[in-house]
Amino acid sequence: MSSRNPHDNLLSIGLPERDQLNQELGGGIPRGSIVLVEGDYGAGKSALSQRFSYGLVDEGASVTLLSTELTVSGFIDQMYSLEYDVTKPLLNEELLFLAADFDSGGAFSEGDGERKELLKRLMEAETMWQSDVVILDTFDSILRNDPTFEALVRNNEERQAALEIISFFRDMISNGTVIVLTVDPSTVGEEAIGPFRSIADVFLELQMVEVGSDVRRNISVKRFAGMGSQVGDSIGFSVRSGTGIVIESRSVA
Repeated sequence: MSSRNPHDNLLSIGLPERDQLNQELGGGIPRGSIVLVEGDYGAGKSALSQRFSYGLVDEGASVTLLSTELTVSGFIDQMYSLEYDVTKPLLNEELLFLAADFDSGGAFSEGDGERKELLKRLMEAETMWQSDVVILDTFDSILRNDPTFEALVRNNEERQAALEIISFFRDMISNGTVIVLTVDPSTVGEEAIGPFRSIADVFLELQMVEVGSDVRRNISVKRFAGMGSQVGDSIGFSVRSGTGIVIESRSVA
């Protein structure tokens, strides 16, 4: 009897001829997993989210990308500049892009601009959770703009709030959905982010190092449950206009 191929449980992020990222991550992201991508402002969280989105859709997966920073036109322009043409996936509804515009009463605000319970509304937005992969970029902005979560933070109860969100995420991934959260750890407290670090199946930390006038970016793989083949523990990359993500170097523990 043939043994099950471990790659059957992976969602390939594709583009093997372009950047080797899928290979560096062992063949893809495990189905039914929570992926946490941490990094300071400018570390490449959005670029990685955009690369994941494009590659996953190219491989036949459906993706929802919720952005707290880009409008739809801004997203299309950004993707085009990286040579990730998403026009067809958007039109074919293989890629669902949602803009969470907190400042001007956007997707998750009332018409009068009053902020609602963002997390509650997110959880109730059934359509966005029907994709194979749901990417929340940046998740810390959603936490910080949710008045209910803010109140819990003031009462030092953010850990309890985090556990309730995690319970919802666990329900979502039980059917094989992948949830990707990008977080700037400098904007939220340890009590809020700690529980998400603990339960993440895949935990990637993005780092930036300035070398002269050059900025070098690195993906540090802190955890990767359910990996296919060997995953590098440190993956150097850059983001280039007209090219997208470029893998620079690799080291394996």
